[in-house]
Amino acid sequence: MKQLIYHSQPFGFDHAMLAGILVQARHNNRRNDITGALICRRDVYLQLIEGPARAIDALYSQILRDDRHCNIRMVHSETINERIFPEWEMLDDELPTLIWSEAEIEDGAVEKAEPRELHTVFERIAYKARGTTS
Repeated sequence: MKQLIYHSQPFGFDHAMLAGILVQARHNNRRNDITGALICRRDVYLQLIEGPARAIDALYSQILRDDRHCNIRMVHSETINERIFPEWEMLDDELPTLIWSEAEIEDGAVEKAEPRELHTVFERIAYKARGTTS
């Protein structure tokens, strides 16, 4: 299995667009055995996807062509034995767990973050979604 984390800047973000992204992702990810989580707000998308390597590569190729965001940057990709989000085709976290302010994101906090730090953010989201603490 493969795990990938990327971030990008939303283009024309609103909650209706987010709802559409989530419905489409959950449907397609279920079909392709992909799980993950999406952190989003008007100034950042941060996403972790995991599943069969071919499916992840195909999905990331689609993401690169998606005009709902720009400045897409992969920050982490590795082979994994265990998923962080096995229960969710696409968990939605609208950023209450992300520690950066809008000013910090504008100043490049996400770009400056180490892959391990971003991975930890997703682990916290998974713990929170399961009703546990980290």
